[in-house]
Amino acid sequence: MGTWVLLLPLLFAAVAQAQGTVCSVNKTSLTVKENTNPGEPLLDIYVPEGQQVTLGPSSTLFAFRIQGNQLFLNVTPDYEANTMLLAHLECRSGDAVVTQLKVFVSVLDVNDNPPRFPYETKVWEVPEDTRVNTTVISETELEAQDQDKDDVLFYTLQEVTLGASSFFSLVGVNRPALRLDRSLDLERWPNMTFRLLARDTQEETTEPRHTATATLVLEVQPVDLRPPWFLPCSYSDAFVCIHAQYRGAVPTGHRLPGPLILHPGPVYAVDGDRGIDQPIKYSIISGNEDSTFSISADSGNLTMTKSIPNAKTFLLVVKGEQADNARYSVTQVTVEAQNANGSVPHFTQSLYRGTVGLGSGVGVVIKDAADPSQPLRIRAQDPEFPDLNSAITYQITNNSNFRMEGEVVLTAASLEHAGVFYAEVKANNTVTSGTAATVVEIQVSEQEPSPTGTSETTRTEGRPDGGQAGDRRFSEGEMAVLGGVLGAALLLALIALTVLVYKHYGHRLICSSGRVLEPQPQGFDNQAFLNDSDDANWAPAPSPSPSHAQPEPPEPKPPSPETPRRVPEAPATAADGGSPAAVRSILTKERRPEGGYKAVWFGEDIGAEADVVVLNTPASEAGGAGDSGSEGSGDEAADAQDAPGTDSIHF
Repeated sequence: MGTWVLLLPLLFAAVAQAQGTVCSVNKTSLTVKENTNPGEPLLDIYVPEGQQVTLGPSSTLFAFRIQGNQLFLNVTPDYEANTMLLAHLECRSGDAVVTQLKVFVSVLDVNDNPPRFPYETKVWEVPEDTRVNTTVISETELEAQDQDKDDVLFYTLQEVTLGASSFFSLVGVNRPALRLDRSLDLERWPNMTFRLLARDTQEETTEPRHTATATLVLEVQPVDLRPPWFLPCSYSDAFVCIHAQYRGAVPTGHRLPGPLILHPGPVYAVDGDRGIDQPIKYSIISGNEDSTFSISADSGNLTMTKSIPNAKTFLLVVKGEQADNARYSVTQVTVEAQNANGSVPHFTQSLYRGTVGLGSGVGVVIKDAADPSQPLRIRAQDPEFPDLNSAITYQITNNSNFRMEGEVVLTAASLEHAGVFYAEVKANNTVTSGTAATVVEIQVSEQEPSPTGTSETTRTEGRPDGGQAGDRRFSEGEMAVLGGVLGAALLLALIALTVLVYKHYGHRLICSSGRVLEPQPQGFDNQAFLNDSDDANWAPAPSPSPSHAQPEPPEPKPPSPETPRRVPEAPATAADGGSPAAVRSILTKERRPEGGYKAVWFGEDIGAEADVVVLNTPASEAGGAGDSGSEGSGDEAADAQDAPGTDSIHF
């Protein structure tokens, strides 16, 4: 009886359907793409008159709604949330259920979600000694996530640090595990940066497509791989250093008080693993049987403990060991003990130039003429024993106006006269007794050059501000007037020069104006050195008589600035032996007994220094000088030098 009660509604439904009085749909399964607009109806429902259709309790919650006799989606379908939706339709007549229908809606996947990395930047430490082909970072630590369940991600590794792609690569295009392809180099590549790209399509042009990026930073961690390196390396790369071999020389019979000076430099080593930088300890492990030398454990400075009586070569093996005693290396130091007798110091310059202001008192430092902001330093070196450079003393031997204080030149007296002074500086090696000399040229000028190479004089006397900045010697108006006067004077000088040229050479210009111009020889001959016959007079002048000849010194030495030697005014002979008005050459190899013109006299020896003689004396004085029997000797030369209108150069 109970069974019939249950089957009775179905029986009525079958009868009603047969009679066309039950609910129906044209299809019970359909598909929609995710993200479909829920405003479109899914299907129509046939509902007989007198019945109503509702959603049954087994329907997907909130997924559907019935509006009129049509079935609608109530939400935007999401494949990642539900791949299948169920609409349970019930047709009722009053309270009785007449018909039940089930409609299945399949949600199709659409690529609508981008991949995402669980990190923005990942920093990873990689030991420097990691073996090649080792997986440095696993796939699970690098892979991105995509909510589109059916998507397959494709990965690309892009270098940010130039050249870093030669060290690392991905295991596969779909496997983002990071693999080491090349031995790491901490010194040149302490860290490398990459950009990891994830794409949810195989082809870059496929649409729709989504990408994601993350940054990978690989920091190379130092590992103790290399022993200490003695510098400078004659060859080195990231892993190997060919150590320097040190050498030096010491004098026999002397114990040097300071550290030895070695080539190519002092004993010095560093940890080959620059990222670890362990301190280095030094020791001598062989070659020092008689304990002649000692080495500083911390600095590596090599010193003598006693003198060496005879010439001998020491081959010292020096050990450099890390402070943690993990690694060490050795090098060789060759020290030659040589006889120091005969070793002389050497000046790097044969002439030093300095400058100082006029009126400087005692103890003023002479400035370097090339760089007035720096003091002039006179320095000699012993080429065989550089350790003895500190044992060299300096002394000025022939000028009481200046003195040496170490390597610096100072004034020893007040300088009351302007001019150029010369002094001989003698260097004495107190160990080898070797000596050397050089010359210092000191310009005593009215205004001491400023460090920038220019000088500015300010007037301070009688100012209420005590000489503060702001008051200049000349105003702008005064300078403008001075400029106008100078310009007018220059114009008058040009007019006078034009008149003189026309007066002396006008007839030649007139005569040659009708001639055809002839080709001029190529060259740079100074026509002022040619005589009236247009033939160059380059023949050497006749030798002077024995009574007028001057003995040549055996070796040119700089004169003493204590008593400045004045250049004698030596007259010169006319080039043609005729009238004094004749054109005469100013270049000669002898001093000639005539005056009234300027000449340049060269010594017989082509290597000798030129003696520039500026002659500007009246004819009467020139004649007197020629009869003196000697050139510029005695009081006459001194008087001629001090005469007005005479130019002089102090030596």
